[in-house]
Order: sequence, then C-alpha cells, then structure tokens
Amino acid sequence: MTIVPLRGMPLFTVGMSVAAEIAAAAERCGEPLGAGDVVVVAQKIVSKAEGRTRKLDGVVSGAEAVRIAAETEREPQAVQLILDESHEILRAHPAAIIARHRTGHVLANAGIDASNVDGGDSGTVLLWPGDPDASARAIRAGLEALVQVRPAVVIADSMGRAWRIGTVGAAIGCAGLCVVDDRRGADRDLFGRTLQATMIAVADAVAGAAVLVMGEGAEGVPAAIVRGVGRWVSAEDGPGMVSGLRPVEQDMFR
Repeated sequence: MTIVPLRGMPLFTVGMSVAAEIAAAAERCGEPLGAGDVVVVAQKIVSKAEGRTRKLDGVVSGAEAVRIAAETEREPQAVQLILDESHEILRAHPAAIIARHRTGHVLANAGIDASNVDGGDSGTVLLWPGDPDASARAIRAGLEALVQVRPAVVIADSMGRAWRIGTVGAAIGCAGLCVVDDRRGADRDLFGRTLQATMIAVADAVAGAAVLVMGEGAEGVPAAIVRGVGRWVSAEDGPGMVSGLRPVEQDMFR
C-alpha cells in the first residue's frame, strides 16, 4: 500500500469544487488518478465548500443548552449547535460532550470544532457535512467527470476511541469502497478454524492510514491518494459509511 499526499491545495471557501481541486493537485504532483485508487479527503474542506461554517454570536441558545453549558463550562451557543446536530447526548463533561450525531456516528461535540477554521479564535466553528456519504458520492462523480475514472472516495475526520488516549482518522463518508469486509464463515485461520468474528473495518483503516500522512495541524495536506487496496474498490458507490455503524440496540456502553 502506498499513500500519496496531495500538496498545494488552496484554502477552501464555500462553493469551491473539492473534486476539481483534487484532480488539479493529482496532476501537479504527477500522480494521475486510477480506477483502483482511494481518495481520502479531510472533512474540513468538504464542510467549508458546502458552507457549513457557523458564527457562535448568531446562535440563539435554548434552556437545555444553557443547562449543559453550565455543567460543562462551555459557551451556550456552542452547546446549542451540538444539540442541533445530534440525535441525543450520551455524556456531558467538561472534557467533551459525547453525542450521537444525526448521521448516527457517536463522537465528541458532534464533530464541531474551530481548528483550522478561519476565525476560529473569534467564535467561528465548522459543522460536519449535512450528509457525508452523499458528499463522498458527489466528489466521486465530480472526479469521474473530470478525469474519466472512478476512484473510491472516503471523507475522514479525527475521532477519539473508548478506553484509548488520542485520536485516529476515521471514515465518516464513503463511496466506492468496502466499508466492512465480513470474513465470518468465509475464511479460515492458520490452523484451519473457520473465522467466527472477523469483520475488517476497511474504510476506517484506509482513513486512519491516510490521515497519518495528511496530518492534522498546519501541514496543509487535506487529501491523499491511497493505492494498493483496489480489491476493496468497486464501480458501485455502495451503501456508504452508515452501513458500518453499530445499531443502537447493540450498544453495550449506553
């Protein structure tokens, strides 16, 4: 597997074409996109292009937001945005508000933050794309129109993990890549035993590897091409990253 960082991409603003900038960056670095490639894209540039920036001073806070803000030492407007973007709040703590995002993902602060956001020091924050899977499909279609091939597209964000310190890149939107490779009953281990529980989180693994190369600070590399995983790439867009979310009734930590 190889990972090619796409350098020299611009700072994104609303209305810019993520697909066009990815295609241009790939051409500049001499790495034309192929049908078996996976393009991993940072969530932030997708959100910026889709106009998902919000200013806290324009948010009206409700009573629930004011209550949670007092408990978590946060601004009520920030809490209100978390509530607006979430199905439910699972935990509220000064360290983080753990929310089930309206897409179904469980993460800190509903994915809202101000890092790498122009105006982040003065109350400007960025929300997730409205539908990350739809965004991934749109970028994939845009790339096909521009370069006549259909690489898979993964939209990635950094997430924490239960019982672990630190964040890893995780897939929040996916088109054209196997999300979970279910090997149960289909393969055997080294000693001939049939696999009973092996389900490989392919999209998350690809996102995590790419984010290590892209970086999460001032590196300025919001996309990368991942090669060598073509056996999991398909012509069809597939069901999206939502297919990799554990159903609520199977959540053992509620």
